[in-house]
Amino acid sequence: MDRNNAHPVDDDAGDDLELEITQVAGHPEADGNMRLLIGTTRGEIRGILHPCATAPGGVIYVGGAMGGFEGPARDLYGRLADRLRPQLSGLRIHYRQPGVFEECVVDVLAGVSFLRGVGVGDIALVGHSFGGAVVIKAGELSAEVTGVAALSPQLYGTRTVERLGKPLLIVHGMRDGILDHAASEDIHARARDPKRLVLYAEGDHMLTQCAGDVEELLAAWLPPVAGRSPMVGRN
Repeated sequence: MDRNNAHPVDDDAGDDLELEITQVAGHPEADGNMRLLIGTTRGEIRGILHPCATAPGGVIYVGGAMGGFEGPARDLYGRLADRLRPQLSGLRIHYRQPGVFEECVVDVLAGVSFLRGVGVGDIALVGHSFGGAVVIKAGELSAEVTGVAALSPQLYGTRTVERLGKPLLIVHGMRDGILDHAASEDIHARARDPKRLVLYAEGDHMLTQCAGDVEELLAAWLPPVAGRSPMVGRN
């Protein structure tokens, strides 16, 4: 498995964070998905893989500061990953150290390395809340990431979003009582094109009231961003 060397993930970070995948154990489930335990030099990452053998792209999904596999919008991640499995592989990740920004970014980069190691080419990232900033930063650092969707993102960790330079979708509810939608407007204003900001008037922090609309939005946005080309033959 490829070695994954990350530069400092925030301007205030200390030494470079380095992680190497040492082993991967998988347990197939009845629904066709696979429970993963990704062993690394920084600890074990738990994941759920929704494999697609016939398409070149993939999506990594991460949660907020507490981690978890479910995501916002009424447990969106599993539902969306299964829906997109005919077109894209999906990997849901639970952080090794939930809430530790730098370590969570490294976990996403490890997920990118894992997917590349199993033949996935272009990879999009989806993150919620704290995870929205995590995927923006990981997208900045990884050339293999071809697009980022940040749902109800926090501001911390997005100071250099202008370095992203790849498709960015930002989604926020205007009734978010935890992270004001002004955070998403600020990130959008500083990001480079191509970018898109979608605000839901009735949406809360978990985007519960607009769950169906968020799923449809991502189901349309992700395939052209993450399914453009296979790994084989790319530089």
